[in-house]
Amino acid sequence: MKHQKILCLALLALLTLFSCAGAAAEAGETDYAANVQPDAAGRTLQIEATVLSYIDGDTTHFYVPGWPDDGVLKARYLACNTPESTGKIEEYGKAAARFTRERLETAEKILIESDTDAWVRDSSGSRYLVWVWYQPPGETAYRNLNIELLQNGLAIANSSAQNRYGKTCMDAIASARALKKNIYSGQKDPDFFYGDAIEVTLRELRLNPEEYEGKKVAFTGVITANHKNTVYLESYDPETEMYYGLPAYYGFNMSGGGLEVLRVGNEVRIIGTLQYYEAGQAWQVSGMTYRMMKPDDPGNIRIISQGHEPAWTQIDSDAFVSEKVIETDEGPVAWDLAYLMLDTSVSFSGYANVVDSDIDGLKCLEMSDCGEEFLRVYAPALPDQEIGDHVIQVHGFVHQYDGNYCIRVYNKDHITFLD
Repeated sequence: MKHQKILCLALLALLTLFSCAGAAAEAGETDYAANVQPDAAGRTLQIEATVLSYIDGDTTHFYVPGWPDDGVLKARYLACNTPESTGKIEEYGKAAARFTRERLETAEKILIESDTDAWVRDSSGSRYLVWVWYQPPGETAYRNLNIELLQNGLAIANSSAQNRYGKTCMDAIASARALKKNIYSGQKDPDFFYGDAIEVTLRELRLNPEEYEGKKVAFTGVITANHKNTVYLESYDPETEMYYGLPAYYGFNMSGGGLEVLRVGNEVRIIGTLQYYEAGQAWQVSGMTYRMMKPDDPGNIRIISQGHEPAWTQIDSDAFVSEKVIETDEGPVAWDLAYLMLDTSVSFSGYANVVDSDIDGLKCLEMSDCGEEFLRVYAPALPDQEIGDHVIQVHGFVHQYDGNYCIRVYNKDHITFLD
């Protein structure tokens, strides 16, 4: 009996060994991400960092004490190019972004390394081309995240052979191809919607609306207001560190199930046609549908999550009339900050003169500390005794009216008189 027990244990150990070996083979036979370590001969620059914000699969903003630009190192990963998830959404883009985040969120330590003896910027001039190393929990050896993305088929080659770890990069790519991982699998990405709409972000629609005019688009955002058969959506972009918004007009034919989807506080996926609404001087999406009997229809609007609040981004008069520079494929572009914030929720405090006149059924408030121009706030009718000078706090939405940027308030309870 004792010998039989020993034999069974031996067989179990042998089966476990074969099982583990099979798992390693399925994982790619060679773990290329651990097959190299940061240069120890002093030929590169290396610095420890923590994550400030996750952008996408191959771009992360790190915090490095003492680094220029207030300690923010904007890193573009060397040798790899992951699918897009911040502009036009591409297959496996969300998967790559999630993969990078999951590795770095639990890392014991993160090390940033240059490819040469100097820090080199990418073509945008704002990001640095680097290797990103991390130590998983409980481990002291580093893993190379650039190479790990390549070996898992979540990135394609990007001058992969012309760098310090070029051979390992190319071996990792060959392994991902041979094992048909993710991008090379020939399988559909479960995180990607395969409808006839163009998958984009609200940031992309705000920055390049003319490119999508008259086209069917799909995007996600949090519903912050519902007014006159129109919902307003906003979504945060970590790269530019601001919210972008857009209205979506659902009209009078939306079903009850569709109206449940479009409740304020829901994060939703919207599918509709982008167009410029002349009367409202605004870009908007329309033509949304909800088919209750076909819940998996890729053309359906749908709930992603619930229980969200508007951002109510705090803004002052100086910021409202300022510009913001955003890096694009064509280089840096300066935008009116108020334009970028169109249709997003904001909070504004200041001195105001409540004007005794109605415009489209709205009272006009002129915020007096906004340079030569008044920042106008349009709000529901206020009691007569409130007319005059006041210090107020406003929660509203950035709009355009008569060619000027303004704040539009939909609920009179969102105006507080502080004096």
